[in-house]
Amino acid sequence: MEGMTKADVDKLDKGLAVHGGRPLRPRDAATLILLDRRASDVLVLMGRRHAGHAFMPGKFVFPGGRTDPADSRVPVAAPLHPEEEARLVSGPGRASAARARAIAMSAIRETYEEAGLLIGRKGPFATAKRDWQGFVEHGVAPSLDALRFIARAITPPNRVRRFDTRFFSAWREDVAVELPDGGPTNELEELVWLPLGDARKADTPDITRMILEELERRLAHDPLLRPGGAVPFFRLIRNRFVREVL
Repeated sequence: MEGMTKADVDKLDKGLAVHGGRPLRPRDAATLILLDRRASDVLVLMGRRHAGHAFMPGKFVFPGGRTDPADSRVPVAAPLHPEEEARLVSGPGRASAARARAIAMSAIRETYEEAGLLIGRKGPFATAKRDWQGFVEHGVAPSLDALRFIARAITPPNRVRRFDTRFFSAWREDVAVELPDGGPTNELEELVWLPLGDARKADTPDITRMILEELERRLAHDPLLRPGGAVPFFRLIRNRFVREVL
């Protein structure tokens, strides 16, 4: 997709809903790429979106969704690594520390809601926030220090939904509780752990495939995903899809 014009991107994404009016302002969103390194191949968690969704129906995606600014006020067992926070607050539309924290927290919340996986540390946890009661019930304090900021992408202007999405990664061992029946929202119809190469061949949005390719390249030279790695940023500039680095 890099270097393609808007028309080229539209053709590739012909299965996605298109908005014909004034371009919508992208909303903050976050996605979590959960990796399992216990086998010989690194596996990635993906789920199939419900066929009735307006945005990316039937596609295999990572757990994720819109950011709730209130997530920044939920207590955590550990904050973002300073180098990861610095990357999050940099770049176009510079985010405040509170906004960066809310974005990262939404990746953890959405992973629980869609996949039933609670990332954090076992121990007492209390909050009045309704969306976080699953963590209270299971005794898990969410923790941000395991997250790595992997990529950022902004949906092209004519989509029916537009998001400024930050892609994070974490390891499966950072999951404190795995609920056998998945998450409470049932937003993902099918959850599977796939080798990275197989995940790229699944029915995924083009941007998801690009992020998987970026992740494979990073893992090749940084298998531990150390803090502070370069972050590719994809967006449309002057009618051309470009890749920048944060």
